[in-house]
Amino acid sequence: MAMVPVKINGKNYNVEQGISILEACRSVGIDIPTLCYLKDINEIGACRICLCEVKGARSLVAACVYPIDPPRKDRVTGELIPMEIVTNSETVIKSRKMTLELILSTHNKSCLSCVRSGSCELQKLCHEYGIEDENAFVGENPPFEIDTTATHMIRDNTKCILCRRCTAVCSKLQHVGVIGPNDRGFNTHIGCAFEADLGEVTCISCGQCINVCPTAALHEKDETQKVFDALADPKKHVIIQTAPSVRVGLGECFGMPIGSIVTGKMVAACKMLGFDGVFDTNFTADLTIMEEATEFLERYTKKENLPLITSCSPGWIKFCEHYHHDMIPHLSSCKSPQGMFGAIAKTYYAEKIGVDPKDIFSVSVMPCTAKKFEASRHDHTAVEGLADIDVALTTRELGRMIQRAGIRFTELPDAEFDSPFGLGSGAGTIFGATGGVMEAALRTAAEIVTGKPLEKLEFTDVRGVAGIKEATYELAGNVIKVAVASGLENADRLLRMVKSGEKYYDFIEIMACPGGCVNGGGQPIVPASVRNFVDVRAVRAAALYQDDRNLPVRKSHENPDIKSIYAEYFEKPGSHKAHEILHTAYTKRPKY
Repeated sequence: MAMVPVKINGKNYNVEQGISILEACRSVGIDIPTLCYLKDINEIGACRICLCEVKGARSLVAACVYPIDPPRKDRVTGELIPMEIVTNSETVIKSRKMTLELILSTHNKSCLSCVRSGSCELQKLCHEYGIEDENAFVGENPPFEIDTTATHMIRDNTKCILCRRCTAVCSKLQHVGVIGPNDRGFNTHIGCAFEADLGEVTCISCGQCINVCPTAALHEKDETQKVFDALADPKKHVIIQTAPSVRVGLGECFGMPIGSIVTGKMVAACKMLGFDGVFDTNFTADLTIMEEATEFLERYTKKENLPLITSCSPGWIKFCEHYHHDMIPHLSSCKSPQGMFGAIAKTYYAEKIGVDPKDIFSVSVMPCTAKKFEASRHDHTAVEGLADIDVALTTRELGRMIQRAGIRFTELPDAEFDSPFGLGSGAGTIFGATGGVMEAALRTAAEIVTGKPLEKLEFTDVRGVAGIKEATYELAGNVIKVAVASGLENADRLLRMVKSGEKYYDFIEIMACPGGCVNGGGQPIVPASVRNFVDVRAVRAAALYQDDRNLPVRKSHENPDIKSIYAEYFEKPGSHKAHEILHTAYTKRPKY
């Protein structure tokens, strides 16, 4: 890209031609505020917060969509005159303040009790621009009802600013497009077709809309009080499991850098909260690999229902049930690691400690809001009449529990997970990154097929944040074709190529969230001012791969606790007992 001279706030710079004013200013150390802009996803210039001056323009321009032009030639002197931009003039500041005041005129300003207080982008801008009179303009608040019908989230249009980030993500990244702008003019609002509730449409519970919402118009259903109540009940044996991605996300709730590995502090905090057992979901990620690798090798040998498609992502599973139910026979029958842990907690673990399964209260901490939906699926539970998982919390909810308990997280000494599910391998750790489940499965499948240790454990072809990745591997003379997709628009595209015969694969990993679980809908909120310029997915994933490299066990089948549970309880991967407890089935769901 050609570099061109530009003058910004009276100073000369060289920036890339054609990029937006917003990007150009960022590249030279100047931030311009936005409320609607999401790079490559929602570039509509709607919120008008990013307005700035451009010399020669008839009015203020939206920096997020206005491109950097090459210098123009003076008609008289022939001199090249660079584009001149002003981002902080009195006119610009006045315009932004008025826009904020107009937004506030119809906004629910219950900030003291709002779940996003402190992380709300609108609130932050109001502070920065010195909004003293939040009622400068008096507007009529539309009579919106709060929608609580979805299993995983709440929609509160009294706090919506019509930025349309949620609708862009839902349609462009996640394919489903179940929300959009309804009505016109002052009555415009975000809703479902025909004003249906979220619980009535084919929302797949991924929570990506929550991640990009600048306010609390969308937020997860908080279930922390249920957990506090269980912890206070002396009759309950309360245990908690934490997923791989939580350890590289939770620190952000306490001001730590993106991608900080806080495993030890997380465990210590959970123990201080009073849980009777603090366990690692990496253990059941390893268990998933043992079952799934066995399942794949059986199908590959028989050439039945290939490609095998992973089942760890409940958002993807719900999407498949709604939109590609003809592919249900191709899904792995394995429960997700969350589901497997819940199942063994109320069977193997309950027997081991001599506690009635009904007295075990099983909590999971997941980077994913779809795990709340998965926890509500009671059709294939390990113990009849009991849920495998009693409460599924997001990373954000665990952060709030720790804060509410007054625990000084950043000062905690590291602690270790409890036995017998305290040891997880690096293969389980990398489940949180797109391609991680595939790589973990290949590490085990390759050694089962070849009968000898791998010289190199890293399957780098399936790593990275690309939406679709594919690779071919030779295992003991067998050619295995694999593919990885993250984000459901990519998943839909991949499946259509498979169905049409354009592509053939033996094994496919699909994650609902772009970039995998590290970017799950329950992870700490990252403001657009960071998200637009930092690949948060890659930073968090890199931390998981670092954790993998540092762990003593890096293959699921070499985990001694996994060997023990098969020797003591399941006999072998794919056994009848394993299928009864660790496997499930799926349901065809209507598309409309």
